[in-house]
Amino acid sequence: MTKFAFPKVIQEGYIATSLDGYIARRNGSVDWLPSEDTGEDFGYAAFYQSVDVLAMGRTTYEQVLSFGEWPYPSKPSYVFTQQALISDRPDVFFTSVPPDHFVQEMTSQGFHRIWLVGGAALVAAFLKLGLIDQYILSVMPVILGDGIPLFSSPHPETALKLVKVQQYHSIGAVQITYQNKRATSTEVTPNKN
Repeated sequence: MTKFAFPKVIQEGYIATSLDGYIARRNGSVDWLPSEDTGEDFGYAAFYQSVDVLAMGRTTYEQVLSFGEWPYPSKPSYVFTQQALISDRPDVFFTSVPPDHFVQEMTSQGFHRIWLVGGAALVAAFLKLGLIDQYILSVMPVILGDGIPLFSSPHPETALKLVKVQQYHSIGAVQITYQNKRATSTEVTPNKN
């Protein structure tokens, strides 16, 4: 496996997970995520402003489309797929390049913070290549018992450094930010929220 050095690119996983490590039910449903409006954005607005570009798998893209209005305006969104898809949105692009090539392409375009929106297969591909610098996990107060795991096996062992822990009492969640110890040259900094 070839290792690449990306000293200015920060790939981030900002994702909700159940206490037992699932990001969705087996059918892809995320109906277990809190739906009540608490008035808190859980750091989302600051995080969203901090990223330059989004990356997601086809299944995640299709799930997002089912929500109605496109939730990622004004940011280029790249959908990893082997299918020939089209979008009427000028900010949605489709790609089938390997994750390391994608990161190189984004760097050459001046993008430095990439958000891995999901899903599990795309996160696994980035993880396998050591391309995730920071993990922001919102752990929800639910045990699903089964579903799509946050991390698919096998994956490489990755040493992490705890950066931040934030409690959200209104929904009983905890948001944990870890930095990949290998990523120290990327100068990952947590959002101040």
